[in-house]
This record gives sequence, structure tokens and C-alpha cells, in this order.
Amino acid sequence: MSFPLSLFIGQRFSKGKKRNRFVSFISVSSMIGISVGVMVIIIGLSAMNGFENELNNRVLSVIPHAQLEGVNAPLTSWKEMQEKAHLNPRVKATAPYVLFTGLLERGAKIQPVQFRGIDTKAESKLSTIEKYVLDEGWSALKPGQHAVILGKGIADALGVKTGDVLTALLPPSNPTLKLMALTRIRLNVVGILNLAGQMDHVLALIPLEDAQDYLKIDNGVSGLALTFYSPLEAASIVREVGMTLKEHVYLKNWTQEYGYLHRDIQMVRMIVYIVMVLVIGVACFNIVSTLMMAVKDRAADIAVLRTMGAKDSLIRSIFIWNGLLSGISGGLIGSVAGGVISLYLTDLVQFLEGVTGDKFISGDVYFVDFLPTQVYWSDIFVVSMTALLLSLLATWYPSKRACQLQPAFVLSAR
Repeated sequence: MSFPLSLFIGQRFSKGKKRNRFVSFISVSSMIGISVGVMVIIIGLSAMNGFENELNNRVLSVIPHAQLEGVNAPLTSWKEMQEKAHLNPRVKATAPYVLFTGLLERGAKIQPVQFRGIDTKAESKLSTIEKYVLDEGWSALKPGQHAVILGKGIADALGVKTGDVLTALLPPSNPTLKLMALTRIRLNVVGILNLAGQMDHVLALIPLEDAQDYLKIDNGVSGLALTFYSPLEAASIVREVGMTLKEHVYLKNWTQEYGYLHRDIQMVRMIVYIVMVLVIGVACFNIVSTLMMAVKDRAADIAVLRTMGAKDSLIRSIFIWNGLLSGISGGLIGSVAGGVISLYLTDLVQFLEGVTGDKFISGDVYFVDFLPTQVYWSDIFVVSMTALLLSLLATWYPSKRACQLQPAFVLSAR
């Protein structure tokens, strides 16, 4: 009977006396503080989950996890390297590529780009980039037709769309001939690459054979791209592959260019967890204040309960429940509000961008141009349990003081 009795009395104590509404106000404010803290932390963690999800599903599914680039370009023995790379069980797929920089010209507009010559069949096994190509441009990227797929940022900067023709200004095929005029080539835009990120502003895809022809490198390539079953182990896997090769190659992996994204996300996540404890901890200080005032306000009631035979365990349980009610209520309200807002956070930010006319996240700066979100029930559970635990700790000292009250002294003083 002590369990429901302590809960019932604790609930009554939390309302405060009619002559002391200030205790009730502090109790409500502590509950609001906990709910706001829980809500904000869930929103922050959901945003970090969203960025991590976009990094894994958008960036790491499109870019090569590692690259083998020849020291003496072009690389002519790439087929033998490809066979040796596939002997490693941790290598998922490989594809040759030709990489060079150039300029795209459309009227008076000029845009620097990075051309990447690819084999569409091999690239389809290597990445999911074809999913982000609009207007069925992937199937239209065929050699011999001067086809090109432009990143959306490049297309918008030049004012072109699928079906338009523009001019490419390419450097001399021989790097020693620096003073020669740029080669001008007419390219047909067959598709738009819409990754909604930074690569849309720098990348242009062309057929591998066309790239070899433009640079006059015959069957040579710039390097060999690889993807792995475990992208986070890319550095060690590419070293294993490199040790099996006879050729001298540069070993590159995605962490050298995009590793900071993963490190930043993990660092911010850790900061959010630390802030979570601090924010909820500050809110729980209000619980301590509330309970200390409640002990003083209910001293006579506690004394009466002690004279009726109430033991320390009952008195302690009353004030533990008194504090836990604020933690439970605040945690539930904050969890529901945080979860709902996180589910619609992307749409909410896009709405605010439309109202203000400002772009909060720019695709030419960040790897995505929107605020992603991903709600995990495990995060909601951890945050709620943290709020509940801190609320429980906040009841320790006030409940101890309540047990130390002497009934005779309290009643005689009144």
C-alpha cells in the first residue's frame, strides 16, 4: 500500500497550499524547463542523424571510397590493377576514370568545372550516382556524341538545360605545352546531376572514351576508383590493395577529402550529449528548490504523518514521487514535441527559407543544400531516461531533509 499512497500524497504535495502558490509555480517552471531541454536536444540529435544519414546514403554512395592514381600519368596497366584489386574480399567494385579540369562557356558566362570521364556500366556497379541524374541522361551518356552531364549548380550558373549546346575549353593534352591555345569542343547537355550538394557546382560527367580522345591518351586513364563494403575502413583497405601492385600509384581515400564531415558530425553529437546533461541538470535544480520549499511548506503535514506511524521510507517516497512527477511530465512533453518537430524539421526550414528569402544552407558550401533530419527512438529513449535519472537524483537531498524533521519540534513551533 505504501507505493500508491506515497504517489498520491506526492501528487497532492506538488500542488502546494492555497496560501503558497509560489511552490506550484516553481514546480511548473521546472517541468517546462525539462520539457524544453528534452525537446531541443532531440531536435539537435535528429539533425545530426540526418547529416550522418545523408553522408552515408548520398555522399559515400556516390563518391569512390578510394582511388589508385598513377604516379606517371596516364595509367595504362589499369586492367591488371583492376584484377588484383578484386582479389581483395573487402573490395566491392572498381571502375576506371579520367579526371581533368576545364572551362565551360555559354555566351558571356564561363564556369570552371572538373570533368570526370566514366564508363557508365562500371560506374553503375561502383556508385548510385545514376539515381541523381535527371531527364534519363545516364542512358544518353554515350561515347562519340560529345555528351555531357552537368551538375545542377553549373547548369544554373550557365543558364542551360537538357538539350542545350555549350562550349568546353580544355587544356593542352601535353602538360609541357602550357602556352598553346585551349582546345574548344562543342558539348551536348544530355542530363542534369542533382545531388543537392557541393558536387553539383563542380562536377561534369563525360564518357570515358571521349575523355581519352580529348586528352589524346589512347587507352590510358587517370586512375582506378574503388568502393568497399566497409567505407570507414577505406584507409587500411586501399593500403592492402596498394601493397599487391607492381606499379607506383598514389593511394587516396574519401577521408582525405570528406573525412572532416564524419569527424565534425561525431564531435557535434558528443557536444549535444554534453549539453543535454547540462541543460536538463540546470532544469533539475528547480526541482531541488521546489522540494526544499515543499518540505518547509508541508512540515506540519509531515509531522502529522510521522505521529500516525509513517516511516522514513514513506516520507522519502513521497518527495521522490513529487520530484519524479516533474521529470516524467517534462520528459513526455519534451519527447513528443521534439519528435514531432524533428519529423517536419526539413519542411519547416524550407518554409522559413521561402518566407525570409534567404538560403540557410548553401549547396556550394555544404555537402547538402537542405537541413536533413532522422528521428531515432533510441535517442528519444536515452534523452528521456537521462531527464528521469537527473530528476531522481534531484530528489535525494530534499527527501533526506524531510526524513530528518522532528514531529514534536515542528508541532510545538506551530
